[in-house]
Amino acid sequence: MKFFSSLDNLTLRGVPLLLAVCLNGCSTFDYYRHLASGHLELLHRREPVATLVADPARDPVLRQRLAQAQAARAFASARLGLPDNASYRLYADLGRPYVVWNLFATGEFSVEPLSHCFPIAGCVAYRGFYQLGRARGAAALLRQQGLDTYVGPVEAYSTLGWFADPILAGMLRHGDDELAALIFHELAHQRLYVANDTAFNESFASFVEREGLRQWRASRGLPPPDERRARRGEQFVRLVLDSRERLQALYASGLPADEMRRRKAAEFDALRRRYRSLRDGEWQGERRYDAWIEGPLNNAKLLPFGLYDGWLPAFAEMFRRAGEDWPRFYAETERLAQLPAAARERRLAELQAGATPPIAIQESTP
Repeated sequence: MKFFSSLDNLTLRGVPLLLAVCLNGCSTFDYYRHLASGHLELLHRREPVATLVADPARDPVLRQRLAQAQAARAFASARLGLPDNASYRLYADLGRPYVVWNLFATGEFSVEPLSHCFPIAGCVAYRGFYQLGRARGAAALLRQQGLDTYVGPVEAYSTLGWFADPILAGMLRHGDDELAALIFHELAHQRLYVANDTAFNESFASFVEREGLRQWRASRGLPPPDERRARRGEQFVRLVLDSRERLQALYASGLPADEMRRRKAAEFDALRRRYRSLRDGEWQGERRYDAWIEGPLNNAKLLPFGLYDGWLPAFAEMFRRAGEDWPRFYAETERLAQLPAAARERRLAELQAGATPPIAIQESTP
Protein backbone atom coordinates (compact mmCIF):
# COMPACT_ATOMS: atom_id res chain seq x y z
CA MET A 1 0.00 0.00 0.00
CA LYS A 2 4.11 2.86 -2.42
CA PHE A 3 2.23 5.08 -2.27
CA PHE A 4 5.05 4.83 -4.30
CA SER A 5 3.95 7.96 -5.78
CA SER A 6 0.60 6.83 -7.01
CA LEU A 7 -2.59 5.06 -6.07
CA ASP A 8 -1.67 2.17 -8.39
CA ASN A 9 0.60 0.90 -5.67
CA LEU A 10 -2.17 0.51 -3.14
CA THR A 11 -3.04 -2.73 -4.85
CA LEU A 12 0.56 -3.70 -5.48
CA ARG A 13 1.83 -3.93 -1.98
CA GLY A 14 0.95 -3.59 1.63
CA VAL A 15 3.23 -2.79 4.49
CA PRO A 16 4.69 -6.11 5.73
CA LEU A 17 2.21 -8.54 7.25
CA LEU A 18 3.70 -11.41 9.25
CA LEU A 19 2.16 -14.65 10.35
CA ALA A 20 4.69 -14.52 13.18
CA VAL A 21 2.99 -11.53 14.76
CA CYS A 22 0.11 -13.76 15.77
CA LEU A 23 2.16 -15.99 18.02
CA ASN A 24 1.40 -13.72 20.96
CA GLY A 25 0.08 -10.53 19.47
CA CYS A 26 -3.40 -11.21 18.12
CA SER A 27 -6.37 -9.91 20.06
CA THR A 28 -8.49 -13.03 19.66
CA PHE A 29 -7.87 -16.67 18.98
CA ASP A 30 -10.27 -16.51 16.03
CA TYR A 31 -8.17 -13.82 14.37
CA TYR A 32 -5.02 -15.81 15.04
CA ARG A 33 -6.56 -18.93 13.55
CA HIS A 34 -7.73 -16.99 10.51
CA LEU A 35 -4.28 -15.55 9.80
CA ALA A 36 -2.57 -18.87 10.40
CA SER A 37 -4.97 -20.67 8.07
CA GLY A 38 -4.62 -18.02 5.35
CA HIS A 39 -0.86 -18.01 5.39
CA LEU A 40 -0.61 -21.78 5.54
CA GLU A 41 -2.82 -21.99 2.45
CA LEU A 42 -0.41 -19.65 0.67
CA LEU A 43 2.57 -21.78 1.71
CA HIS A 44 0.83 -24.95 0.57
CA ARG A 45 0.14 -23.56 -2.90
CA ARG A 46 3.73 -22.56 -3.66
CA GLU A 47 5.65 -24.25 -6.43
CA PRO A 48 9.13 -23.55 -7.83
CA VAL A 49 9.07 -21.12 -10.73
CA ALA A 50 11.90 -22.98 -12.47
CA THR A 51 9.85 -26.19 -12.51
CA LEU A 52 6.78 -24.41 -13.83
CA VAL A 53 8.69 -22.57 -16.56
CA ALA A 54 10.27 -25.82 -17.72
CA ASP A 55 6.92 -27.64 -17.98
CA PRO A 56 5.55 -27.43 -21.57
CA ALA A 57 2.12 -28.50 -20.31
CA ARG A 58 1.67 -25.25 -18.39
CA ASP A 59 0.18 -22.07 -19.83
CA PRO A 60 2.80 -20.55 -22.18
CA VAL A 61 1.86 -16.97 -21.28
CA LEU A 62 2.30 -17.75 -17.59
CA ARG A 63 5.65 -19.39 -18.28
CA GLN A 64 6.85 -16.37 -20.26
CA ARG A 65 5.77 -13.88 -17.56
CA LEU A 66 7.44 -15.88 -14.82
CA ALA A 67 10.63 -16.27 -16.83
CA GLN A 68 10.80 -12.49 -17.21
CA ALA A 69 10.15 -12.11 -13.49
CA GLN A 70 13.04 -14.44 -12.74
CA ALA A 71 15.36 -12.28 -14.79
CA ALA A 72 14.37 -9.31 -12.64
CA ARG A 73 14.72 -11.44 -9.51
CA ALA A 74 18.28 -12.39 -10.44
CA PHE A 75 19.07 -8.73 -11.20
CA ALA A 76 17.79 -7.75 -7.74
CA SER A 77 20.44 -9.81 -5.98
CA ALA A 78 23.28 -9.51 -8.49
CA ARG A 79 23.05 -5.77 -9.18
CA LEU A 80 20.95 -4.19 -6.42
CA GLY A 81 22.42 -6.05 -3.46
CA LEU A 82 19.07 -7.44 -2.34
CA PRO A 83 18.72 -10.78 -0.50
CA ASP A 84 19.59 -13.88 -2.50
CA ASN A 85 17.10 -16.42 -1.19
CA ALA A 86 14.06 -18.40 -2.29
CA SER A 87 11.64 -15.46 -2.14
CA TYR A 88 10.01 -14.68 -5.51
CA ARG A 89 11.53 -17.82 -7.00
CA LEU A 90 8.26 -19.55 -6.12
CA TYR A 91 4.76 -19.09 -7.53
CA ALA A 92 1.33 -19.47 -5.93
CA ASP A 93 -2.16 -19.13 -7.37
CA LEU A 94 -4.73 -18.50 -4.64
CA GLY A 95 -7.62 -18.32 -7.10
CA ARG A 96 -8.35 -14.69 -6.23
CA PRO A 97 -6.86 -11.35 -7.30
CA TYR A 98 -5.80 -10.25 -3.81
CA VAL A 99 -3.99 -12.06 -1.05
CA VAL A 100 -5.24 -9.94 1.86
CA TRP A 101 -7.42 -6.94 2.60
CA ASN A 102 -6.10 -4.32 5.01
CA LEU A 103 -8.51 -2.56 7.33
CA PHE A 104 -7.65 1.03 8.30
CA ALA A 105 -9.56 2.99 10.94
CA THR A 106 -9.54 6.49 12.45
CA GLY A 107 -11.72 8.52 14.75
CA GLU A 108 -14.52 10.54 13.18
CA PHE A 109 -12.52 13.71 13.80
CA SER A 110 -8.97 12.43 13.43
CA VAL A 111 -6.49 11.57 10.70
CA GLU A 112 -4.41 9.42 13.05
CA PRO A 113 -4.68 5.65 12.53
CA LEU A 114 -5.96 3.12 14.98
CA SER A 115 -2.68 1.22 15.37
CA HIS A 116 -2.09 -2.46 16.08
CA CYS A 117 1.16 -3.54 17.70
CA PHE A 118 2.71 -6.96 17.29
CA PRO A 119 6.03 -8.66 18.09
CA ILE A 120 8.68 -8.42 15.37
CA ALA A 121 6.69 -6.21 13.00
CA GLY A 122 6.00 -3.57 15.64
CA CYS A 123 3.05 -1.20 15.32
CA VAL A 124 1.22 -0.88 12.02
CA ALA A 125 -1.74 1.23 10.95
CA TYR A 126 -4.02 -1.61 9.84
CA ARG A 127 -5.19 -5.16 10.42
CA GLY A 128 -4.90 -7.68 7.61
CA PHE A 129 -7.53 -10.26 6.65
CA TYR A 130 -7.31 -13.12 4.17
CA GLN A 131 -11.07 -12.99 3.60
CA LEU A 132 -12.86 -9.88 2.37
CA GLY A 133 -15.97 -10.77 4.36
CA ARG A 134 -14.00 -10.80 7.60
CA ALA A 135 -12.46 -7.43 6.81
CA ARG A 136 -15.85 -5.92 6.06
CA GLY A 137 -17.34 -7.43 9.20
CA ALA A 138 -14.56 -6.00 11.36
CA ALA A 139 -15.03 -2.63 9.64
CA ALA A 140 -18.75 -2.69 10.40
CA LEU A 141 -18.06 -3.25 14.09
CA LEU A 142 -15.67 -0.30 14.15
CA ARG A 143 -18.20 1.92 12.39
CA GLN A 144 -20.70 1.07 15.12
CA GLN A 145 -18.19 2.63 17.51
CA GLY A 146 -18.23 5.84 15.48
CA LEU A 147 -14.94 5.25 13.64
CA ASP A 148 -14.14 5.91 9.99
CA THR A 149 -12.96 2.77 8.17
CA TYR A 150 -11.44 1.80 4.85
CA VAL A 151 -10.75 -1.69 3.47
CA GLY A 152 -8.00 -1.78 0.84
CA PRO A 153 -6.95 -4.77 -1.29
CA VAL A 154 -3.34 -5.99 -1.32
CA GLU A 155 -1.78 -8.19 -3.99
CA ALA A 156 1.43 -9.02 -2.12
CA TYR A 157 3.09 -8.72 1.23
CA SER A 158 6.48 -9.41 2.74
CA THR A 159 7.23 -11.76 5.62
CA LEU A 160 10.59 -10.02 6.01
CA GLY A 161 12.46 -13.22 5.23
CA TRP A 162 10.69 -15.44 7.76
CA PHE A 163 9.20 -17.40 4.85
CA ALA A 164 10.02 -17.72 1.16
CA ASP A 165 7.51 -15.28 -0.31
CA PRO A 166 6.06 -16.34 -3.68
CA ILE A 167 5.06 -14.44 -6.77
CA LEU A 168 1.27 -14.47 -6.54
CA ALA A 169 -1.08 -14.85 -9.48
CA GLY A 170 -2.67 -11.48 -8.71
CA MET A 171 0.68 -9.79 -9.19
CA LEU A 172 0.72 -10.91 -12.83
CA ARG A 173 -2.24 -8.72 -13.76
CA HIS A 174 0.28 -5.90 -14.16
CA GLY A 175 3.06 -5.36 -16.66
CA ASP A 176 6.61 -6.65 -16.43
CA ASP A 177 7.93 -3.35 -15.08
CA GLU A 178 5.35 -3.24 -12.28
CA LEU A 179 6.11 -6.85 -11.37
CA ALA A 180 9.86 -6.18 -11.28
CA ALA A 181 9.28 -3.07 -9.16
CA LEU A 182 7.19 -5.04 -6.70
CA ILE A 183 9.89 -7.68 -6.34
CA PHE A 184 12.51 -4.99 -5.70
CA HIS A 185 10.24 -3.28 -3.16
CA GLU A 186 9.44 -6.39 -1.16
CA LEU A 187 13.04 -7.64 -1.15
CA ALA A 188 14.08 -4.23 0.15
CA HIS A 189 11.89 -4.89 3.20
CA GLN A 190 13.87 -8.08 3.74
CA ARG A 191 17.10 -6.10 3.38
CA LEU A 192 16.17 -3.55 6.06
CA TYR A 193 13.15 -3.14 8.33
CA VAL A 194 12.73 -0.93 11.40
CA ALA A 195 9.95 -1.83 13.81
CA ASN A 196 7.41 0.93 14.47
CA ASP A 197 8.59 3.20 11.63
CA THR A 198 6.36 2.59 8.63
CA ALA A 199 7.32 5.86 6.92
CA PHE A 200 11.04 4.96 7.05
CA ASN A 201 10.47 1.38 5.88
CA GLU A 202 8.20 2.24 2.99
CA SER A 203 10.18 5.23 1.77
CA PHE A 204 13.36 3.15 1.83
CA ALA A 205 11.72 0.30 -0.09
CA SER A 206 10.11 2.74 -2.52
CA PHE A 207 13.47 4.32 -3.29
CA VAL A 208 15.06 0.91 -3.90
CA GLU A 209 12.09 0.06 -6.13
CA ARG A 210 12.33 3.23 -8.22
CA GLU A 211 16.09 3.29 -8.61
CA GLY A 212 16.12 -0.47 -9.13
CA LEU A 213 13.53 -0.23 -11.88
CA ARG A 214 15.50 2.55 -13.58
CA GLN A 215 18.66 0.43 -13.53
CA TRP A 216 16.75 -2.70 -14.60
CA ARG A 217 15.37 -0.93 -17.66
CA ALA A 218 18.78 0.57 -18.48
CA SER A 219 20.36 -2.89 -18.33
CA ARG A 220 18.00 -3.95 -21.11
CA GLY A 221 18.61 -0.87 -23.23
CA LEU A 222 15.23 0.67 -22.37
CA PRO A 223 14.54 4.32 -21.54
CA PRO A 224 13.71 5.36 -17.96
CA PRO A 225 10.16 4.77 -16.71
CA ASP A 226 7.49 7.23 -17.87
CA GLU A 227 8.14 10.35 -15.80
CA ARG A 228 4.83 11.91 -16.79
CA ARG A 229 2.89 9.03 -15.26
CA ALA A 230 4.93 9.24 -12.06
CA ARG A 231 4.49 13.02 -11.96
CA ARG A 232 0.72 12.72 -12.23
CA GLY A 233 0.74 10.18 -9.44
CA GLU A 234 2.69 12.62 -7.28
CA GLN A 235 0.20 15.37 -8.09
CA PHE A 236 -2.70 13.18 -7.01
CA VAL A 237 -0.98 12.24 -3.75
CA ARG A 238 -0.30 15.91 -3.09
CA LEU A 239 -4.00 16.73 -3.56
CA VAL A 240 -4.94 14.10 -0.98
CA LEU A 241 -2.24 15.10 1.50
CA ASP A 242 -3.27 18.76 1.27
CA SER A 243 -6.84 17.75 2.11
CA ARG A 244 -5.61 15.65 5.01
CA GLU A 245 -3.64 18.60 6.38
CA ARG A 246 -6.71 20.84 6.19
CA LEU A 247 -8.79 18.19 7.95
CA GLN A 248 -6.17 17.86 10.66
CA ALA A 249 -6.34 21.60 11.28
CA LEU A 250 -10.14 21.44 11.33
CA TYR A 251 -10.18 18.65 13.90
CA ALA A 252 -7.82 20.63 16.14
CA SER A 253 -10.01 23.74 15.95
CA GLY A 254 -12.33 22.91 18.83
CA LEU A 255 -15.45 23.66 16.80
CA PRO A 256 -18.74 21.96 17.77
CA ALA A 257 -19.11 18.44 16.39
CA ASP A 258 -21.97 19.33 14.03
CA GLU A 259 -19.94 22.15 12.48
CA MET A 260 -16.84 19.95 12.12
CA ARG A 261 -19.00 17.27 10.50
CA ARG A 262 -20.33 19.81 7.98
CA ARG A 263 -16.86 21.15 7.17
CA LYS A 264 -15.45 17.64 6.90
CA ALA A 265 -18.01 16.77 4.22
CA ALA A 266 -17.28 20.07 2.44
CA GLU A 267 -13.54 19.30 2.36
CA PHE A 268 -14.12 15.93 0.70
CA ASP A 269 -16.41 17.59 -1.87
CA ALA A 270 -13.66 20.14 -2.53
CA LEU A 271 -11.11 17.35 -2.99
CA ARG A 272 -13.29 15.82 -5.70
CA ARG A 273 -13.63 19.18 -7.45
CA ARG A 274 -9.89 19.82 -7.38
CA TYR A 275 -9.21 16.36 -8.79
CA ARG A 276 -11.74 16.76 -11.61
CA SER A 277 -10.24 20.12 -12.53
CA LEU A 278 -6.76 18.59 -12.74
CA ARG A 279 -8.02 15.53 -14.62
CA ASP A 280 -10.03 17.44 -17.20
CA GLY A 281 -7.44 20.17 -17.65
CA GLU A 282 -3.75 19.46 -17.29
CA TRP A 283 -4.17 15.67 -17.52
CA GLN A 284 -6.31 15.93 -20.67
CA GLY A 285 -8.98 13.57 -19.36
CA GLU A 286 -6.85 10.76 -17.89
CA ARG A 287 -9.16 8.95 -15.44
CA ARG A 288 -6.73 6.73 -13.58
CA TYR A 289 -8.02 7.71 -10.14
CA ASP A 290 -11.73 8.12 -10.88
CA ALA A 291 -12.84 4.96 -9.07
CA TRP A 292 -11.02 5.97 -5.89
CA ILE A 293 -12.14 9.59 -5.85
CA GLU A 294 -15.77 8.87 -6.73
CA GLY A 295 -16.14 6.23 -4.02
CA PRO A 296 -17.01 7.05 -0.40
CA LEU A 297 -14.38 9.30 1.21
CA ASN A 298 -13.48 9.47 4.88
CA ASN A 299 -10.47 9.95 7.15
CA ALA A 300 -9.41 6.30 7.06
CA LYS A 301 -9.25 6.23 3.27
CA LEU A 302 -6.56 8.92 3.41
CA LEU A 303 -4.25 6.98 5.74
CA PRO A 304 -2.08 5.11 3.21
CA PHE A 305 -1.11 8.33 1.43
CA GLY A 306 2.32 9.69 2.25
CA LEU A 307 3.53 6.53 3.98
CA TYR A 308 5.32 5.18 0.95
CA ASP A 309 7.28 8.14 -0.35
CA GLY A 310 7.35 10.76 2.39
CA TRP A 311 11.14 10.38 2.82
CA LEU A 312 11.87 9.40 -0.77
CA PRO A 313 13.97 12.52 -1.56
CA ALA A 314 16.02 11.88 1.60
CA PHE A 315 16.92 8.35 0.51
CA ALA A 316 17.67 9.58 -3.00
CA GLU A 317 20.07 12.11 -1.49
CA MET A 318 21.70 9.38 0.60
CA PHE A 319 22.20 7.32 -2.56
CA ARG A 320 23.76 10.29 -4.34
CA ARG A 321 26.13 10.97 -1.45
CA ALA A 322 27.08 7.28 -1.40
CA GLY A 323 28.29 7.66 -4.97
CA GLU A 324 25.33 5.61 -6.21
CA ASP A 325 27.03 2.58 -4.72
CA TRP A 326 24.53 0.10 -3.28
CA PRO A 327 26.75 -1.40 -0.51
CA ARG A 328 27.69 2.08 0.74
CA PHE A 329 24.07 3.19 0.57
CA TYR A 330 22.86 0.17 2.55
CA ALA A 331 25.59 0.71 5.16
CA GLU A 332 24.44 4.31 5.60
CA THR A 333 20.76 3.37 5.87
CA GLU A 334 21.60 0.69 8.44
CA ARG A 335 23.43 3.26 10.55
CA LEU A 336 20.47 5.58 10.21
CA ALA A 337 18.08 2.80 11.23
CA GLN A 338 19.99 2.31 14.49
CA LEU A 339 19.35 5.88 15.65
CA PRO A 340 16.54 6.65 18.09
CA ALA A 341 13.33 7.54 16.28
CA ALA A 342 13.56 11.29 16.89
CA ALA A 343 17.19 11.47 15.79
CA ARG A 344 16.45 9.34 12.74
CA GLU A 345 13.65 11.67 11.69
CA ARG A 346 15.85 14.74 12.18
CA ARG A 347 18.55 13.22 10.01
CA LEU A 348 16.04 12.35 7.30
CA ALA A 349 14.73 15.92 7.39
CA GLU A 350 18.29 17.24 6.98
CA LEU A 351 18.85 14.97 4.00
CA GLN A 352 15.49 15.98 2.54
CA ALA A 353 16.36 19.65 2.86
CA GLY A 354 19.61 19.09 0.96
CA ALA A 355 18.06 16.96 -1.76
CA THR A 356 17.44 18.01 -5.35
CA PRO A 357 14.13 19.93 -5.48
CA PRO A 358 11.15 17.75 -6.41
CA ILE A 359 9.57 17.84 -9.85
CA ALA A 360 7.34 20.85 -10.26
CA ILE A 361 3.61 20.26 -10.24
CA GLN A 362 3.08 21.87 -13.63
CA GLU A 363 3.79 19.79 -16.69
CA SER A 364 3.96 20.64 -20.34
CA THR A 365 1.32 19.53 -22.78
CA PRO A 366 2.43 16.36 -24.61
